[in-house]
Amino acid sequence: MSPRGARLVALVRAHLASGEGEAEDTTRLVGDLRRARRRGHLTRRELEAVCHWKSPRAIWYVRSNSPAAVRAATRLALGTRDEEARVRALIVLKGVSVPMASSVLMLLDPRRYGAIDIRVWQLLRRGGHVTGSPSGAGLGVGHWLQFLAVLRAVAAALGVKARDAERALFDLHRRRQRGTLYRPRS
Repeated sequence: MSPRGARLVALVRAHLASGEGEAEDTTRLVGDLRRARRRGHLTRRELEAVCHWKSPRAIWYVRSNSPAAVRAATRLALGTRDEEARVRALIVLKGVSVPMASSVLMLLDPRRYGAIDIRVWQLLRRGGHVTGSPSGAGLGVGHWLQFLAVLRAVAAALGVKARDAERALFDLHRRRQRGTLYRPRS
């Protein structure tokens, strides 16, 4: 591991949540989505629940998807091992951006996924761990793949879930943030 990667692992280790676990609503939603994972697809109602958790502003778009479209897209996403294909299958749905798609995957399998977020992206970008989108806005599939590789490497080095590593980074950014979220310091 590079010195930069080792510093990131040390940073995450120092900020891992100690004992409080996930927020109750997140834990409940992960539990509720176990049925979807076993079934191999989400219902529109389950996708709406993810939307409420990640970004309620998108709910009207998410609700405009037919139940059949949600079932088909999520079945395709859950039926492949190709990470790019997973995200691409999900973002065809109205209201599902890359951050929303990452939330779907994280809530279905927090061991392997974290939710890509502007805060985590900005922190990783400042540290030189990912490239592109300095502000963290408009994250695309390529950004997702970079994020996932970094997150999984950190989680593996620490023996924790990808979600735990992502939460540590999110919380760290929130504590250090100066100014507005959408205009990071240079």
